[in-house]
Amino acid sequence: MDTKNIMIVGVGGQGTLLASKVLGHVLLGQGYDVKVSEVHGMSQRGGSVVTYVRYGEKVYSPVIDKGEADVIVSFELLEAARWLEYVKPEGQIITNTQEVEPMPVIIGAAEYPRDLAEKMRAAGAKVDAEDFLALAGEAGSAKAVNIVLMGRLSRYFPEIGIDAWEEALEACVPKKFLELNKKAFALGR
Repeated sequence: MDTKNIMIVGVGGQGTLLASKVLGHVLLGQGYDVKVSEVHGMSQRGGSVVTYVRYGEKVYSPVIDKGEADVIVSFELLEAARWLEYVKPEGQIITNTQEVEPMPVIIGAAEYPRDLAEKMRAAGAKVDAEDFLALAGEAGSAKAVNIVLMGRLSRYFPEIGIDAWEEALEACVPKKFLELNKKAFALGR
């Protein structure tokens, strides 16, 4: 099989690294060669965090170039728009509709762009946009938005059973948060 590419993008502190760990665990369990590369940026200060997940029969590099991502999973709208040029023409964007204001917006030097999901669709992208943060709250914690997004991503992998995803959650999430995260996953799916 050809190598497939998934980018997980967000803002520091949103849980992108745990999401990539869960995804990597699922894909390894399916017998794929998996490479994960994390680019932190200014993650401690609310800056961009990007994780590349590449999988296939044999993967030689962990890096995804522009126009190569099969899927972009975004924790925030502006991050989805920022990485739009990385998605393939037939690729999929899954994005939370949450808006995290970057520093130029906070200090009044810029305005947060409006209608980003519509603009990405107008640019030709397939966009699955929803308030995943609200679903995380429904599960019991806004911090579970990462697992809600993994639940939604799982819908795009019909060949991988729910049991594989649940096993990955059990392996990657501390026991005291496991039930909450299983509920978050189910809500996202």
